[in-house]
Amino acid sequence: MSQDKKEKRIGVFICHCGKNIAGGVDIKALLESSRKLEGVVFVTDNKFSCSEEGQIAIQNSIKDNDLNRIIVVACDPSLHLLTFQHCGKNLGLDPAFVDLIDIRKWTMFGSPSKVDEKQALINSQRLIEQAVKRMRLKRIIPKVTVEVNSSVLVIGSGVAGLEASLDLADKGYQVYLVERLPTIGGKMALLYKVFPTNDCAPCILAPKTAYANIHPNINLLINSEVTNVEGHIGNFSVVVNQKPRYVDEKKCTGCGLCIERCPTRIVDDEYSRGIGERKAIYIPYDQAIPRKAVIDAQNCLYFQKDTCRLCENVCPAQAIDFKQQPRALELKVGAVIVATGFDEYDPVQKVEYGYGRYDNVITQFQLARFLDIDGPTKGKLLRPSDRREPRSIAMIQCVGSRDENANRYCSSVCCMYALKHAQIIKEMVLPDIEIYICYIDMRTSGKGFEEYYRRTREIGINFIHGRPAEIVEHHETRNLILKIEDSDIGELLKLEVDLVVLSCATVPSQGTKQLAELLGITLDENGFFKEIHPKLRPVETNVRGIYICGAAQGPKDIPDSIIQAKAAASCADSELRKKTLQLPEIVVRTRKSQLNSPIDTKVG
Repeated sequence: MSQDKKEKRIGVFICHCGKNIAGGVDIKALLESSRKLEGVVFVTDNKFSCSEEGQIAIQNSIKDNDLNRIIVVACDPSLHLLTFQHCGKNLGLDPAFVDLIDIRKWTMFGSPSKVDEKQALINSQRLIEQAVKRMRLKRIIPKVTVEVNSSVLVIGSGVAGLEASLDLADKGYQVYLVERLPTIGGKMALLYKVFPTNDCAPCILAPKTAYANIHPNINLLINSEVTNVEGHIGNFSVVVNQKPRYVDEKKCTGCGLCIERCPTRIVDDEYSRGIGERKAIYIPYDQAIPRKAVIDAQNCLYFQKDTCRLCENVCPAQAIDFKQQPRALELKVGAVIVATGFDEYDPVQKVEYGYGRYDNVITQFQLARFLDIDGPTKGKLLRPSDRREPRSIAMIQCVGSRDENANRYCSSVCCMYALKHAQIIKEMVLPDIEIYICYIDMRTSGKGFEEYYRRTREIGINFIHGRPAEIVEHHETRNLILKIEDSDIGELLKLEVDLVVLSCATVPSQGTKQLAELLGITLDENGFFKEIHPKLRPVETNVRGIYICGAAQGPKDIPDSIIQAKAAASCADSELRKKTLQLPEIVVRTRKSQLNSPIDTKVG
């Protein structure tokens, strides 16, 4: 007789979890109410169910009481469900007939869901009753063996996406690296230096971008976006829409003649952050990979007015192709890694700081482009209003971060990049300048970060423990006037500076919500992609075979992004190397019916 047709003999095991549960709910009352539930033939409690002793006790109870279904009442399933499923599997229980329900969230000190003892008992009794009813009605879902496709899709080509791609490609997997922009490298490619060593950012990133560009197992799909995802682990079907570049990449040599002759100039919001210009045909920046020209059809005179073909006429390689069309590419992959990075918070929303109204209020990312010797001003720091060198700067921390009216979380890297830019300006650009950093708290917890902070103070940077409530522009000089209460000295300070730099929050990248819907994965309360468990499973999502890494999962610096990228690649490798997987038949059958959309072009 199959296991799901036998008499339902359910065992309920209530865990004390030390005092995490037992200290906040009446265990005896839970035991008594659980014994009265239909189908339950055995109920007991245990101080630590997940311990070796606890698991042995559960196994002995299964044997002694002929249990064929068990429910462990303890903590979040993401922590120990697999533990108890393995425990039952050793005695012949199908994993479907082992459940773990979380009542600790209502009892543990520090839990955001903690309630009083009376309410915790009511909540726990209700949850146990629901779990028992669910277990009584459960049936074994037939499973089938599916072959695993040994290709991987990586979405986003910043430092995390590159690291994950290279790790997997070096292991022999075919990797499709999708990037919505015309070049790879993400935001790190637009930095000048990196903390805490002040090393050259492009020098660190260039080996990865260059290797990804020539790696035989990496297929770069730039100017592209994922528009549909179906299937399951081992066999995802992905549709990628690739926008036309209007330049033949195989022919283009990156000589730049087309750019020189192009008559159209526009503000470059993407690569110069609005402080520089580019042409309608352009190469994003000097070290762009691939170093190929791309035409901005929205601003090109040929597309807008059917005039001007200067770039086509002067191109010695005859690479200009105005007839290029968008392509829909179908990819078959076994796993997906999401590494879509972050965006900088738009401080226009913080009207008190005047961003967008006062020319001399900029963001830290704009400052990074000013300081880059390959940036729009070739490393010169100039006031936007009059293009002269500033004599004083105020940096304001936590703009849009740790803010009940914007983002409640700390953005992690803001303190450090303010310190970095202050050091670069003071030591390499304008030694006589006065720099003030206005902060709530300086958070410098990484390796070498505290020493970096001390060094910034030692070179003469001024720190003010407070934030200005408002910024006012002097109508004649265009200087900015700030009033700040310094809580360290207990005085109200009035500063007049030439330039204000806002250290803005790290927020989810453009399109994060739409991509989450396509993939079927969840977002956290701040809009970043949500992991199964922040400590034990930080790169896995609620969909098996889809992983997240880098700033797509939450604010973090470059080393942490690389660590997560390697973890995501390792998770994908551990699944794909199995070659075959056992999956529920209903999942495979449902997904197969969804994999028949008409596609123009197949890749791989």
